[in-house]
Amino acid sequence: MRFSIAIIFLFFLIGSSTAQPWYHQTTIYQIYPRSYYDTSGDGIGDIKGIIQKLDYIQSLGFETIWCSPFFGSPQEDFGYDISNYTDIAPEYGTLEDAQTLVNEVHKRGMKIVFDMVMNHTSDENPWFKESASSRTNAKADWYIWRDKPNRWKSALKQKGWHYSKERDQYYWASFLPFQPDLNYRNPEVKEAMFGVVKFWLGKGVDGFRLDMFNSIYKDSIFRNNAASRKAVMEKHDAKEYRKTIKGITNQPESFGFAKELRAVCDSFGDKVLLGEVFGNHQMIRRFLGEEKNDGLGLAFEFEMLRFKFKANYFHELIEGLEKDFPAPFHPVFVFSNHDRRRMARRLKGNLDKAKLIHLLQFSARGTPCFYYGEEIGMTDVRMPYRKALDPVAHLYPGLPRFLVDMAGETMNRDEMRTPMQWDSTKNAGFSTADKTWLPVGENYKIVNTETEKADENSMLNFISKLVELRNNHPALQSGKMELIPTKELPRNVLGYYRTDEKERIAVLINFGKGEKQFELMYEPSRKLLSTEPNISETPDKTILLKPFSGILVLMK
Repeated sequence: MRFSIAIIFLFFLIGSSTAQPWYHQTTIYQIYPRSYYDTSGDGIGDIKGIIQKLDYIQSLGFETIWCSPFFGSPQEDFGYDISNYTDIAPEYGTLEDAQTLVNEVHKRGMKIVFDMVMNHTSDENPWFKESASSRTNAKADWYIWRDKPNRWKSALKQKGWHYSKERDQYYWASFLPFQPDLNYRNPEVKEAMFGVVKFWLGKGVDGFRLDMFNSIYKDSIFRNNAASRKAVMEKHDAKEYRKTIKGITNQPESFGFAKELRAVCDSFGDKVLLGEVFGNHQMIRRFLGEEKNDGLGLAFEFEMLRFKFKANYFHELIEGLEKDFPAPFHPVFVFSNHDRRRMARRLKGNLDKAKLIHLLQFSARGTPCFYYGEEIGMTDVRMPYRKALDPVAHLYPGLPRFLVDMAGETMNRDEMRTPMQWDSTKNAGFSTADKTWLPVGENYKIVNTETEKADENSMLNFISKLVELRNNHPALQSGKMELIPTKELPRNVLGYYRTDEKERIAVLINFGKGEKQFELMYEPSRKLLSTEPNISETPDKTILLKPFSGILVLMK
């Protein structure tokens, strides 16, 4: 009897040690609160609006919600400039509304992640006001001050040191001038920010997306950065990225800080830390943990935001992720967000192509992070830079728009943050106001949730089926990934298997303009999902892929 109990206990230990955390299996839906749903009629989305739309999000199958910041803020950078970490900006609601949101999410068996900006505050934050008031006050060393600037440049390649007349010194800001960086070499700052994290964890928040996390620490002796023309470093930029490491990013202390923050969160249970960090895979791995995943739980792979619509590109991408982030590490698949162009814009409005990217996003080994509005194929709304509300758009007044367009980017983040398109009524059903904070997309009468619900082949219904499929098949959530070698596939076709102890699923995606034929290695059982409606439910071993199409097949 004792032997049997010991065996059972041993299996329990083995199972629990290999079990994946929930955030490695979940699906994340990002909400930009200002643009999601307005219940007050002032043209600005609010927390009660998110609450009203929770059933919609749940109906799509998403299990986790990430909300961009709605803390106290002067809104110069629309919430990423925080003046009060433990209160809510009045245009979004109240602290009680935030607690209700957390409770309502949990009632539905879902998780909620808040956006936490730890690197910097607003210059309207009382901490900074006190710090700037003199060189001898209690918070004098809470920010980074110098008598003379060095040659550091901000993340936007602009001047990063800014003069404070009251203190007769310069403070450092990694992003915009009104966002002074906190000094984490001061233990009081670290303790204060851990207190903020504990405050929200105590209210039931399931974790945090961490803004500009690789900038938390700066070089202690203020060595100058080497020059670099690149604003975003990709995985193959190892040599280029090392040039910038001396000064303002990826300091050794930041990797240790990730583990400290993880320990704080772990004291509240199984929580997620999703980091905005930049660098090659080796650099990102250091934020996650060297041998085990004891730092950040997840980190974005921003190279994907500039994806190339080619099978070889995605094959190499996945191959690199599998090599550098094997279990217990886990990639994040993200193709749009509040700072970078929407997928439909990158694909010039071709939603057939967009479906293929989403097919990959929800079937590859990784956590899908999905931006609101992508489920209906919303696209960017082009706006003149000179009229932008986004402060970034005003930093480069002499930069010709056509050059930015040629790079496939925009300097105006307003364009990706327009109101959610709910229906064909006034303001796309987002608000009853005469004027919304940003204009609604002109295509809202066609591209909206109500219209697409009625269309069986719409993007909305496709996403709903895709997310449901992932939720119902553990092999897609936590199974192993087996890439089919490129030499075994037709040109411009991506293929892989997802497997666990119970099932094997084949994923085939044709990125090309022509029909392609492929013979599966295993006998197919049934079709699970296809972007093409007229595909047999019981396909043959030889699969015919139409142009720009994809299929998931359950194997026998």
